[in-house]
Amino acid sequence: MKPRGAMRRRIWIIWGAFAVLVGAIVYVDHKKSVEIPREVAESIHGIEGSRLLLPVPPEGLAAVELGHRGVLHRFDRDASGAWLYHGVHQGPQANHEHQANPAQAELISKAFAALGRARMERFLELDLNAQSYGLTAPQMVILVYGKNQPLPLAQFAVGDVAPDRMSRYVLKVGGNTVVTIADYQIENLIGLIEKLQLPPPPAAAKR
Repeated sequence: MKPRGAMRRRIWIIWGAFAVLVGAIVYVDHKKSVEIPREVAESIHGIEGSRLLLPVPPEGLAAVELGHRGVLHRFDRDASGAWLYHGVHQGPQANHEHQANPAQAELISKAFAALGRARMERFLELDLNAQSYGLTAPQMVILVYGKNQPLPLAQFAVGDVAPDRMSRYVLKVGGNTVVTIADYQIENLIGLIEKLQLPPPPAAAKR
């Protein structure tokens, strides 16, 4: 259980780190950007299977953190491997239930299984002198953790929806290539957060 102040500091540290990392390297413009040819992208990223966004399959994930609208949402597996939603620990709610709810676990598992199938569709070179793909102020940040790994396996900044309205710009922090993935993958994650964000239970009546 983390105190409220510590959790808030963690949220600000994560968002601040993304702002610095992304802002330092991403200034790309839709009109001036150059798409990397598919054959070149595959020579960099490997064969078709390696075009998956995540570095490990869903069963290799131990935890996922989603930063959205300034709030950090954490998901972990319990001892049996079922997913549970930690949410944001705040005040009296810091001791909320940490056991997997079967219905919630299924929702989370389906969402991350879908994310595990997300493929990088287009590969775009960075242009340090142009505007951004919405990555200097990300719409979402995604951190994925492996088993027994205290540090993230990968961190992603999620930018704007592309002009085709079907794909979304994503940058792996520390990388030098912007990719697109299907936008519904991000909409799925936003929908998951919205479904799990239940109002706090009413305070017990004083006797």
